[in-house]
Amino acid sequence: MTIEKSVLVPLTADQTFALVTEPERLRRWQAISARVDLRAGGEFRWTVVPGANAGGTFVEVEPGRRVVYTWGWEGDEAQPPGTSTVTITLEPAEGGTTVRLVHEGLTPEQETQHHEGWDHFMERLAVAGREGDAGLEPWSVRPAEAWDQLSAADASLAMCTFVLRRMGAGDGKAQTPCAKYDVDQLTEHLAGSLVGLGGCVGVEVTPDENAEREVRIADLAQPVLEGWRRRGIDGMVTLGHGELPAEVASRILSMELLVHAWDFARATGQELPANEGLSTYVLGLAKDGLIQPALRDGDNFADEVALGADADPMAQLVAYTGRRP
Repeated sequence: MTIEKSVLVPLTADQTFALVTEPERLRRWQAISARVDLRAGGEFRWTVVPGANAGGTFVEVEPGRRVVYTWGWEGDEAQPPGTSTVTITLEPAEGGTTVRLVHEGLTPEQETQHHEGWDHFMERLAVAGREGDAGLEPWSVRPAEAWDQLSAADASLAMCTFVLRRMGAGDGKAQTPCAKYDVDQLTEHLAGSLVGLGGCVGVEVTPDENAEREVRIADLAQPVLEGWRRRGIDGMVTLGHGELPAEVASRILSMELLVHAWDFARATGQELPANEGLSTYVLGLAKDGLIQPALRDGDNFADEVALGADADPMAQLVAYTGRRP
């Protein structure tokens, strides 16, 4: 079975090619995170929604004109990476570039599922072309199945990078709700946390000091989360100078990314998008032994802030960490 879709993007062919192939631009309309080796024979891996990772190999790459890649899903026995083929052709048109997508090699059931997905994302591609960014992907805070530590980390990354890429050049010195951190300092702290959490699973990453905040955090988080997917959450890991259960260490990913997304948003006058299911889940992780009483020392966490029973889950989460919503 084959899917065919077309959309007009109000950009040049080269600009549109970048939008459909470069990780920084893919994050503006399709992927939470992306790894791309853009050459014939190179591989890609995109986290499309939390817990759902597409992968395959590039077959043809003609910059500004055409890209062909195999496609499938990690962990899907019926459609693993490489079992279908996507061809994207770019043609100059009045008002921009016509993007024609053909997805071949699908079963009838897969065709039905992918029709919905491609309709959704092709519409977002057009919006990203018009506006520069299609906004937070609504599916990015909805897990493919039930929430788990790693799908929650995917969603928390989506929230964090969404806030970071909406910042202005002059926001670096804005004070965050963490008294010892301005925005630039909190970015450094979050980058350091990702480096440490990558080390837990044998992933060595180095922050790019010259990259914009969103690119810096996204480029660190992508290999770290991929490494955690490969390893899983069984057994013990080394974090800093001590060992702890991997299941516990994996919870830190969501806590760091989601709570600091709120910090960044509050510091720069943004509203964090609604994410009730995600914040409820991460609050549960925090309460289930992640924030130990000994950590409420005023340096790591302050005492929990009391809220009314009608407070929304995100407010409850940040209050549990000692912040005042």
